[in-house]
Amino acid sequence: MPAYLATPEDPILSPYRNVLRHPTLRLVAFAMLLLGAHNASVYPYQSLIAIERIGLSKPAFSLLLVLASAVAVTASVLFGILGDQYGRRRRIAMGTAFASTVGISLMLIHPSPLSLVLCQGVMLPIAWTIYGQFFALARLASADEGRARDTILGAIRAPMSLAFLVMLLFWTFAFGLGANVMTVYVTGGLASLGMSLLVIFGWPRDGKTDWHDARSGLSLREAFGAIATRHILIRLLFLGAISSAGNLYMVLISLVFEASPIRGPGDVALYIGLLAGWEIPGMLLLPRVTHLVTRSTLIAIGTAIYTLHLIALPYLSDTPWLWLMTLFGGFGGAAILMLPIPYYQDLMRGRPGTASSMLALQKLVTDVLTAMVFALGTAIGGFATVAIMGTVVTLSGALGLFLVDRNAWFPARLRADAVDLALTPR
Repeated sequence: MPAYLATPEDPILSPYRNVLRHPTLRLVAFAMLLLGAHNASVYPYQSLIAIERIGLSKPAFSLLLVLASAVAVTASVLFGILGDQYGRRRRIAMGTAFASTVGISLMLIHPSPLSLVLCQGVMLPIAWTIYGQFFALARLASADEGRARDTILGAIRAPMSLAFLVMLLFWTFAFGLGANVMTVYVTGGLASLGMSLLVIFGWPRDGKTDWHDARSGLSLREAFGAIATRHILIRLLFLGAISSAGNLYMVLISLVFEASPIRGPGDVALYIGLLAGWEIPGMLLLPRVTHLVTRSTLIAIGTAIYTLHLIALPYLSDTPWLWLMTLFGGFGGAAILMLPIPYYQDLMRGRPGTASSMLALQKLVTDVLTAMVFALGTAIGGFATVAIMGTVVTLSGALGLFLVDRNAWFPARLRADAVDLALTPR
């Protein structure tokens, strides 16, 4: 076994030491740290900036979100397929990282409705695709299976949660001291610039790597067709339903706390921060049990744990028991955030770029389901109804994924490895 891989006897911090010994995995880990700082700067405050500072109407901001979602999905899938086709992953990564720097620069130099649309609606969604590209690079750099790969993925994903937590706390104190909300683009821009420099100077040059990056041999049409197989789409739908719990949590928490007589904005930041903090040990401990059960089983268990915190939000918001729920949210969320990555990599074996782009398609499914559950739940009842409906949808997705992978009810003609058949060049 290579020296940089963790073993069952390693202590809890061993994955980090092993990642730091490997130059490519070290690059990905530091890039994830910067990506977490970038996301914590520009995304939580985009609605406030768009509506209160730039002057967009709420319908216009909704259209901006639709544009951003469409650009992110299109770019992610296209870049993933092109990376697998031609192997020019470094060039694609440089372009996507630079897109963030350009978009944020527009908002720093001349904040206006046009700059906001170009930044939040076009450039940042393109830059978001680098998240999947980093995991594709990690997959290529350590093409090992099972627990060793899960350990590596946990070690390189945890820094993103850590940076998100630290930056969130930083802005909580900064705003309390009177900082202007537009200064979030300063820290976001610095993180983006750092990420661009990491890619330029650290990303391995195409065709000169220590590993073999096999070309897919598929045309663009064949590559899109491979994604559209029922074998993949049914799992994409279930994973999207599972992830909707996280979206609903982010939608509900500020609304539930605002309606509470004893909670306020500071409690929102504290709750989110505590939950993100628990995700870190969860991501480190999760690979220790991936050899015991299947990933779909672990995802189902993590989902069940996570929904405890979701459904408790509107019922425990006025009690001290609320803070205990961050433990369930953090450890359950670790499975929901981390395990779909190796799951897609195994589902589309040999196509790391396309597999990573599935995260963008999953997000599209998640966003649609979140909007439907929130609209229907608030129309029928209130926030508690939304939490209950979201829990049902999420658990249904976890059960569906578990049954599909167990072949409990899936039609026999679809049980064959349709992905390998669809991806085999003709």
